[in-house]
Amino acid sequence: MKVEDIVKYPNPFLRKNAEQVEEIDENTRALIKDMFATMEEAGGIGLAAPQVGVSKRVITISLNEKKFNRLALVNPVIEYSSNESEVMEEGCLSIPGVNADVSRPVRVVVKGTTRTGRVVEITAEHLLARVLQHEIDHLNGVLFIDRVNEREKSRIQEDLQVLQKQPAG
Repeated sequence: MKVEDIVKYPNPFLRKNAEQVEEIDENTRALIKDMFATMEEAGGIGLAAPQVGVSKRVITISLNEKKFNRLALVNPVIEYSSNESEVMEEGCLSIPGVNADVSRPVRVVVKGTTRTGRVVEITAEHLLARVLQHEIDHLNGVLFIDRVNEREKSRIQEDLQVLQKQPAG
């Protein structure tokens, strides 16, 4: 296990669609271990492979909620999103120091494959649903700052401009 460097905004790599994982092999499992180590070292609750410079559809999540202490999904897809939404503050390891209110569906059903190759369907609500959506967005080149309303966008604009002037990591 090794801690990887986190790709930082505005690096264009964060805007690319990640590639499907064709086979869950030792490389995929090693990537997952490294992602957990990186996420935990950085104090995050979710991480997507593109955030460590790997264009693969892999996410890791670590929440204190029962059963989801350490969840890794390969090729996750949102199968269902509720019409009901809620606003919560989000941040991102790739956009340090920036937090904003984001509206997302309260409930989702996500289908994916575990690191052992088992296909699972997860029904999630509230924080787990939010983290799943946030990390799957990363696989599609979407950042949480793309989902904020105009008021929030103007509020965080200065912070984003500061990050844009720093060398992209």
